[in-house]
Amino acid sequence: MSERITVAQKIKGRKITPPGGIYNLLGGVWRAFMYKKYNVHYEFKKDFRKEKGPYIMISNHASRLDYIFTGVPMLPVRMNYVAGYNEFHRSHLAGVFQLLHVIPKKNFTPDSYAIREISRVLHKEGKVMIFPEGMSSISGANQPVAIGTGKFIKHFKLPVYYSVIKGGYLTSPKYNLRDRCGRIEVTFDQLFTPEQLSKLSPEEIEDIINKAIYHDDYAWNKQMKYHYDIGENGAEDLEDLLFWCPKCKKQHVMKTKGNTIFCTACGNGATLTDTYELIPFDDSCVIPETQTAWFQMQREVIREEVTAEDFSLTARVKLGILPEYYLLKNQATSEITGEGTLTLNRAGLTYDGTKGGAPFSFHLDSVDLPTYGMCTDLSRFYTFYQGEFYEFYPSERVVEKFFLATEEIHRLNGGRWQDFKFEK
Repeated sequence: MSERITVAQKIKGRKITPPGGIYNLLGGVWRAFMYKKYNVHYEFKKDFRKEKGPYIMISNHASRLDYIFTGVPMLPVRMNYVAGYNEFHRSHLAGVFQLLHVIPKKNFTPDSYAIREISRVLHKEGKVMIFPEGMSSISGANQPVAIGTGKFIKHFKLPVYYSVIKGGYLTSPKYNLRDRCGRIEVTFDQLFTPEQLSKLSPEEIEDIINKAIYHDDYAWNKQMKYHYDIGENGAEDLEDLLFWCPKCKKQHVMKTKGNTIFCTACGNGATLTDTYELIPFDDSCVIPETQTAWFQMQREVIREEVTAEDFSLTARVKLGILPEYYLLKNQATSEITGEGTLTLNRAGLTYDGTKGGAPFSFHLDSVDLPTYGMCTDLSRFYTFYQGEFYEFYPSERVVEKFFLATEEIHRLNGGRWQDFKFEK
């Protein structure tokens, strides 16, 4: 009797090659039905669609719809996208990902399988598309590219092209999964020649990439003033992202209702317009110029908070894992198998609780934990421990504070994933 094969074994058993004709067929469908819906406009500053041979393409990661915004303009060029490994365990994505020869990558942790399959595709004259931030934007603007991006790019000695997506986050924000159609603009250009890469260090390559693909949707639309279909509940769940009050300086006091966000402690608040401006309730309110500015001010508060040697953040969580022998259904991101306490301090992250009915705990050192992954919205987050996926569902709305505190502790303790070097 043959041994039962796990989902993970099936995924890692694939030898990925450049995609076939089904790619163009699906691309044509997306062009016909999705581009009009999302009002997508694009421009090639250098039109490289007829370039022969392998190359790498990169882009900022504005939303979960970026494969449409970047892939359709490139047709008939077929690209192997790189996507989060855990997404291959979801039934509504697994089949399409296999058809399109998408390459799985465990985010924010070393993954030799992903590198091997990227190499295979490039050696077969394919084109590989990566989002080097590792995850779609949480705030509406970029985070620095993932650790090792520069070394990865330099290793292949190939032309590198890039795109910048504008309006993607405003169309599909992380704090609320409902689409708000308005306008998308995508610009394509060349970033590196092989000759340029040979003269640059990995660190210099990362600095150039960070600057080239950086984009702040809120600052952009403050100038452009495009209208987005935010509906009557456009601010819903925005308090998951912006939990700090700029007026009374308290945390976890913000609430939303309809298109308003307000502080339950001091009454500070604003109304969200369909151009994503925040209009203060009155002259006494203290509202930052954009949501990105608010988010950055909040980060500064947490950055200062974690400098205390006794800093600690604790939450009761449910623990989710990827099922071993079957795919997740109903768009689930994991299967809850335990519960416990998640604690973050200057040393790192510790889970202490249960898994599958038995005691289970683990610890990740802060220098090995730059940030987390986020499958959907700010209700949950995940990481990898010893190569295994673990997702946390906190009982309170503290996900974004875990992100900010973890990132700033990593940086404070000398971790490699540091903030941007350029002025944003």
